[in-house]
Amino acid sequence: MREACHEDVITLRDLSFAYEHKNVLQHVNFSIKQRDFVGLIGSNGAGKTTLLRMIVGLLKPTQGEIHLFGEPISQFKQWERIGYVPQKNSLNPLFPATVREVVMSGLYGKKSLFRRIAKSELQKCEDALHAMSIEDLADKRIGQLSGGQQQRVFLARALINNPDLLILDEPTVGIDPETQEGFFHMIKHMHQHHHITFLMVSHDMDMIETYLGTEPIERSGKLKFYVKHSHDIEDCRETDLTHSLKDLRNKLQSTISYT
Repeated sequence: MREACHEDVITLRDLSFAYEHKNVLQHVNFSIKQRDFVGLIGSNGAGKTTLLRMIVGLLKPTQGEIHLFGEPISQFKQWERIGYVPQKNSLNPLFPATVREVVMSGLYGKKSLFRRIAKSELQKCEDALHAMSIEDLADKRIGQLSGGQQQRVFLARALINNPDLLILDEPTVGIDPETQEGFFHMIKHMHQHHHITFLMVSHDMDMIETYLGTEPIERSGKLKFYVKHSHDIEDCRETDLTHSLKDLRNKLQSTISYT
C-alpha cells in the first residue's frame, strides 16, 4: 500500500479525449505518487500514447483535468522537471543539429537557450552519451542516424537533466538487446535509489511483470496500470544518474576477462 506522505506527481481526473468524434479515452482517473514506477499497458488503439501526450501538454483533453506536481497543467511552468521520450520522433533528416547538440538541449529551456554552457553541463552531456553508447556519434548530424540510434539520442536527452519525472513511450523500440538490458538496469536503479518517478509504456511484459508484478492495480477501459513504489531508504550519494550503467559495464567486462 502506498504511503500517503508522498505527494502526487500526476493526477488525472475524469480525463477523456476524442479525435474527430471518436472516443479514444473515457473517464480516466488515476494518481501517480512521488517515486512510483508505473507501467502502462494496453492494446493498440487503447490510448496509451494519447494519454502521455496529454500529460506533457502536447494534446488538450476533451474533458477532465490534469495536475502536475500539484498544479493544474494550464499553470504548470517547470517543464525542466520532466523528461519525455516519445515513441517515434518525426525528425527532418536535414535538421542541422549534431547528436551532442540535441542531447545538450535537454539541459535548458527556451529562456536559457543562448546562455554560456558550464563545464559541469558538458560533463553531464558526455555521461549521457556514454550511458547510451553513442559517444562515437556525438559529432554526427542527428538526421544521419538510424531510427534506433536516434532513439538512443533522445533517451540521453531525457536523462541529462536529472528529471523528477521521466515519461517513456516504448523507449527501447529499435534498440539492440544489450543496450536494452543496460537501460532497464539503469532505470530500475534510478527508481530504487533516486527521487525519480517513472511512467512508461512498454510491450515488454517480462520486464513489467518481473519488476512491477503480475497484476495491475488499476484498469481504465483498455488501459492497465502496473505500479511499484520505491520504499528504499538508502539513497545514492551519486548525482550522476548514469553511474549505475557504468558499474554494470565494469562488472560485465570483469566477467568477460575471467572467462
